[in-house]
Amino acid sequence: MKLTDPLLFRQACYVNGDWLSCKATLAVTNPFDGSALGSVPKFGRAEAEDAIAKAQAAWPLWRGKTAKQRADILRAWSRLILEHIDDLARILTLEQGKPLAEAKAEIAGGADYVEWAAEEGRRAYGEVIPSKRPGMQPITIRQPIGVVAAITPWNFPSSMITRKAAPALAAGCPVIIKPASATPFSAFALAELAERAGFPAGVLNVITGDSSAIGDAFAKSPAVRGLSFTGSTSVGKELMARCSATMKKLGMELGGNAPYLVFDDADLDLAANLVPGCKFRNNGQTCVCANRLLVQDSVHDEFVKRALAAVQKMRLGNGLEEGVTTGPLISPKVVKDMETLVKDAVKQGARVLCGGKPSPLGGGFFEPTILVDVTPEMRVFREEIFGPIAPVLRFADEDEAIRLANDTEYGLASYLFSRDVGRIWRVASALEYGMVGVNETALATGEAPFGGVKESGLGREGGRQGLDEFMEYKYILLGDLARR
Repeated sequence: MKLTDPLLFRQACYVNGDWLSCKATLAVTNPFDGSALGSVPKFGRAEAEDAIAKAQAAWPLWRGKTAKQRADILRAWSRLILEHIDDLARILTLEQGKPLAEAKAEIAGGADYVEWAAEEGRRAYGEVIPSKRPGMQPITIRQPIGVVAAITPWNFPSSMITRKAAPALAAGCPVIIKPASATPFSAFALAELAERAGFPAGVLNVITGDSSAIGDAFAKSPAVRGLSFTGSTSVGKELMARCSATMKKLGMELGGNAPYLVFDDADLDLAANLVPGCKFRNNGQTCVCANRLLVQDSVHDEFVKRALAAVQKMRLGNGLEEGVTTGPLISPKVVKDMETLVKDAVKQGARVLCGGKPSPLGGGFFEPTILVDVTPEMRVFREEIFGPIAPVLRFADEDEAIRLANDTEYGLASYLFSRDVGRIWRVASALEYGMVGVNETALATGEAPFGGVKESGLGREGGRQGLDEFMEYKYILLGDLARR
């Protein structure tokens, strides 16, 4: 790993303040070249249930701390994350593949989520409600829900942890994190820094292992009062079904099929130059990346020309090398998936303007691809691509643009480019998505709620709404107040 602080590279689970190992392990490899990075414990149901019990035991101490006491520890965690950003970025790049610059941006964003949650936890206000009856006073207070389980994905192995864990911790909830098996070392490094920040034993825990067994233990345990999951819609639905018996609070950030609408009055340079960052960030492996580029007829050809020029400046390679803009896909299997999608589109009449095939670099590399003459019948229109393919479709007017954009079961992120304020308001209001970027694509920030509608999930992460996911409102009616 060649880290400045070698203790950040852990190959053991963190439960109740202890680093735990077992005989059964899972190998972790570098997606750039397939080389071995290390291994992590393969825990199962019994170990998950033990972690739940330890977190439950830690709850009275943690919820009993004042909001400021919890905030002080969270701020210390945020500071430590930023102080070790170079080591954390190297770990992230080695296990996930994204370039160091992207890894550092993710980690900085993750630290920002922690800082925001620390501040917002001190503003978990209740209400004094005007009473219609003399001598009565209704009030509300907000209280933590209890133990929270967080299941995080491989595409953002650092920031997805802090975005889930920080508000839960700020609210007064102990957390058990199950990171993706492909990218566990970022989670363990965060746990190491959390320990240094001063979290009491059992308040923050990280376990790896059998995803099905651990997920089932989380879902069916009555002690787990909240479950936050980021991943595919199909797995999210399965977890929801398993959780039904215990009536948990659920946060589900699931699949996406983001439209990227470019109208005839848009700043074409702006819209085209943001394509590499929005579509091809993390090699297209993000739930909010542009999945379908919808462009008005009159500017279609010019936009495509400019977007093509921007995409052709991208450089594939090892994320540790300076100047590389795009790392590998998470596995060679995804390369085959990309080939299949391109072949399906071409068979139905699409044209490949660039890319469209595996890179000569081999392994998990697929060339950044732009497809034109795409139609709604093609798989690249209907499915979440999760790779470096940008399908471009034409539209005639606002009504058709909105119809095409909403023609999907997903509803996470969307983007539109226009300089007409009336059009911006009409289209943004009509888009059936939880988030709309207008002439901007960097949606994620600690201050704003992140989440989707329809089959893209439930709940919100970030913003003041993010704290609500881990708290309950309690109504208290004070009576007999008029008598002296």
